[in-house]
Amino acid sequence: MLDYDPADEPLLIRNLITELDPTKMAAALPCLPAYILFLCIRRADDVNDARRLQSLLGAAITAIKAVLQESRGVELPSFWLANSLRLLHCLKQYSGDPGFTAQCSAQQKAQSLRHFDLAEYRELLGALCSSIYAQLCAAAGTQLQPMVVSAMLESQTLWAPKPMGSRSRSSHRGEWEASYTLQDLIGRLDELYRVVSEHGLDPEVILQLFGQLLYRVSAVALNHLLLSKELCCWATGLQLRFNISQLEEWLHRRKLQHSGALQALQPLIQAAQLLQLNKKSQQDAQAICSHCTALSCQQLVKLLSLYTPLDDFEERVSVAFIRTVQVHDGSGPWGGQRHYGVRGGL
Repeated sequence: MLDYDPADEPLLIRNLITELDPTKMAAALPCLPAYILFLCIRRADDVNDARRLQSLLGAAITAIKAVLQESRGVELPSFWLANSLRLLHCLKQYSGDPGFTAQCSAQQKAQSLRHFDLAEYRELLGALCSSIYAQLCAAAGTQLQPMVVSAMLESQTLWAPKPMGSRSRSSHRGEWEASYTLQDLIGRLDELYRVVSEHGLDPEVILQLFGQLLYRVSAVALNHLLLSKELCCWATGLQLRFNISQLEEWLHRRKLQHSGALQALQPLIQAAQLLQLNKKSQQDAQAICSHCTALSCQQLVKLLSLYTPLDDFEERVSVAFIRTVQVHDGSGPWGGQRHYGVRGGL
């Protein structure tokens, strides 16, 4: 435990929270502010000082909220999410939460708080953690979203023939959008992974975070594909599948393959496959419906309708073929095998 003069509480909060610079904490123990706060809480419990304990916890929660109001990036939300969760876990472990205390050792149970169970503050901290997590997701998503279309759909790392008469990739892009490569996108994901890891964010939360971010990448790319006729071609399918394989490799390298991100990418993977599959016979329609189970019937029809031939030797997808896909997908013998989980399009 750590003793302090209650009159110095504003100074403690200022040094631990308000004026703390997370970028200067790289060499420190991850979640150090949370551990210091908990040591002070232990001392307030030891002397049975309810007023000191309530004042400290209230001031800490208020200060964290105030700091995050000015944040626009990922650094502060990541840092304070890690610390808020660590403080919450300490309170649960040592102040009476059944799910945590059941797994405590005899020594840890002997070190539990003696006078307060802090259920009310556990609830407040839980709500704070949920709010910070939402802020972190939003900030990370805001950084990634402008990169997705050019990185996943427009950057060219493989040679492939383009459809006849297709426009320049930059002609339909707004002036505010910069041109990004896939490596730019992976580099941004890598930087975010480094930040949350250095801050000591729980591994389960890191998995959840990247699962949601890759879902967003998949959704943005697929939605754009569903609105861009010039991108719905065999060459895009080839490039897109290669790009997704690079993302999959990065997820495995960072041990994030169980985050749900691979499943979130399935609609985009299947859209890339659809652009490369043959689209003429009834057997082709059966193959499309069998392989593209993460896409809705409306998404399949839209992609087929937009599909652009590479040259005069490749035919457009016929209306009859699209109708055949609709029959197989909706009421034919393959329709019942489709599974409608998380969609790639929003």
